Amino acid sequence: MREAHMRGIVLISDPRVVSIPVEESGEPLVDIRGRLRVDDRLADPEGAYAHLREGLLTRLEAAQDQLPGGYRLMVVEGYRPVATQRQIFDDYSASLREEFPGMSPEELRSAASRYVSPVEVAPHTAGAAVDLTLCTEDGAELDMGTPVNATPEQSGGACYTAAPGLSTEARHHRKLLAAALEPAGLVNYPTEWWHWSYGDRYWALVTGASVARYGPREP
Repeated sequence: MREAHMRGIVLISDPRVVSIPVEESGEPLVDIRGRLRVDDRLADPEGAYAHLREGLLTRLEAAQDQLPGGYRLMVVEGYRPVATQRQIFDDYSASLREEFPGMSPEELRSAASRYVSPVEVAPHTAGAAVDLTLCTEDGAELDMGTPVNATPEQSGGACYTAAPGLSTEARHHRKLLAAALEPAGLVNYPTEWWHWSYGDRYWALVTGASVARYGPREP
């Protein structure tokens, strides 16, 4: 379970992340459809998946403008209700428990948090995180090494942003994505190349901010 390229990675369940306070900015959740390309593979009936905090959306629009010609951001999922987040975490934890029955509860929580955040610290429930990829102008997804949301088990660890053994093309596309998003102020969760956030606790840890700007919101 402890892949070599996990060394030095701070997981989102780490007490250093969980202990960061939130000073809620009050920014609204806004519908991003019509402002960025949005894929509907994870669409929910209420359209929650296509919402983000305004501050994150404006940064994504700035990142879009920095991509070379012919490249576009494609958002797969943004806001996620608390109940949905809890269900995803519980389901993935259950699958890990079945595959690795010798894990302690602490080990299980840590392992699960490589792929999905515990609900009490989850940035998707704050509208502060976005799962996205790169595509062409006509919407064809580019090779990123794994599909969006591939688990560490499914991908053999290739979902990790800095995973070794990627093709030259996939590595180039991941670097291209980072070169657009990092200057716009977003931070990556290094176990998931597609997961970027702004204003949440993990962002605060990475950037050295004393507080997070966004906490859990109801739709």
